[in-house]
Amino acid sequence: MYFCRTDFYVMNETLKKAVEVLRQGGVILYPTDTIWGLGCDATNATAVQRIYDIKQRTNSKAMLVLIDSSAKLQGYVREVPDIAWDLIDLSEKPLTIIYSGAKNLAENLVAEDGSIGIRITRETFSKRLCEQFRKPIVSTSANISNTTAPKSFSEIDENIKNNVDYIVDYRQNEKIKATASSIIKLEVNGQITIIRK
Repeated sequence: MYFCRTDFYVMNETLKKAVEVLRQGGVILYPTDTIWGLGCDATNATAVQRIYDIKQRTNSKAMLVLIDSSAKLQGYVREVPDIAWDLIDLSEKPLTIIYSGAKNLAENLVAEDGSIGIRITRETFSKRLCEQFRKPIVSTSANISNTTAPKSFSEIDENIKNNVDYIVDYRQNEKIKATASSIIKLEVNGQITIIRK
């Protein structure tokens, strides 16, 4: 894909603003490697709760986080099964892996069984956002709970847009319909359960 200089300027400016909002405990609406998402600092329980409130969703439904590198996985998972590295390397589409033994994340982000879904993003904007923020970022679909997840920016509900602190001004006009990631649950012993293909 070709980006002109203007595209890079817009991305850099909006990256700076998004990082600033995340550092202040705010909630952003941003493009990811799958669909548009709501994001916040995954270590900030107050910010995480705001996303639950915006989505009108109970916090018994866990959300996933994005990181930019597999090297950071061990900072948020007590024990990463060996097979995880192969799954990450060989996956041809975005892959969310649910790991047991979450650590160093907001308590209200972690599922009742102590697990957490983590995806390593390869998409340009969200990857750079994670790199610059230097912490994991919550990524959950930008929709009210029990409504259809938007496949493009134009489909996002105005109530969502009106309740975030910053809307990323990048990739808003894309016409390509995005799809959600594959999801698997990975036990410490290497057992795999496919949640969504």
